Amino acid sequence: MRIFLTFLLALPAWAMAAGLEGRVSLVVDGKPLRAEEAAEAVVYFRPAAVGPLTPPTTEYVMSTLRKQFEPHILPIVVGSVVRFPNQDTILHNAFSTSKDNAFDVGLYSEGEGKQVTFSQPGYVRVYCNVHHSMVGHILVLDTPYFTRPGKDGRFVLADLPAGRGDLVVWHDRAKPWHIKAEPGETAPTDIVLDLNLRRIPQHMNKFGKPYGRSANAAY
Repeated sequence: MRIFLTFLLALPAWAMAAGLEGRVSLVVDGKPLRAEEAAEAVVYFRPAAVGPLTPPTTEYVMSTLRKQFEPHILPIVVGSVVRFPNQDTILHNAFSTSKDNAFDVGLYSEGEGKQVTFSQPGYVRVYCNVHHSMVGHILVLDTPYFTRPGKDGRFVLADLPAGRGDLVVWHDRAKPWHIKAEPGETAPTDIVLDLNLRRIPQHMNKFGKPYGRSANAAY
């Protein structure tokens, strides 16, 4: 027994990694949505001590398609590159005035679009300066431990570092759900998010002015 305990103490933190799991449900006006709609949520674990991050070498993509940003919600890590291709045959724009991650790729036609590097953690709302109803959401995380619920609403975060940290469930139409959790110790959790925020947030165009009807009508 003493030999086994000594062996455990000698293991590095990653060797004793564990996980967290649970199920996410969404409700609107007290009525539950289909289980598969929870796949839009982002579940992430932020350890108490966050080490240096290595962003992926490949780019992420948020397209403009049928006058929508696709995907609607995109989780990435700090330092990641996102390209904004246009798959419609009309003009689009992608911009954000979000703190620390503001950008504007300009007006662009069908094609590959431009790249943007997101160097700071935070929530980035993406809009089109041509179409008021277009909104996308980029969640720039300072932790590599994130996932999306499956079609049954269940999620598993595996191979997490030992020790307590923050378990967060995020959705663009709900207040983030949050608890202190410890991988391997915290029991599976049932989480209910109340989608009580607007689908299209009130916003101005990239010049800080109201959208004109003529701009939307032209497309």
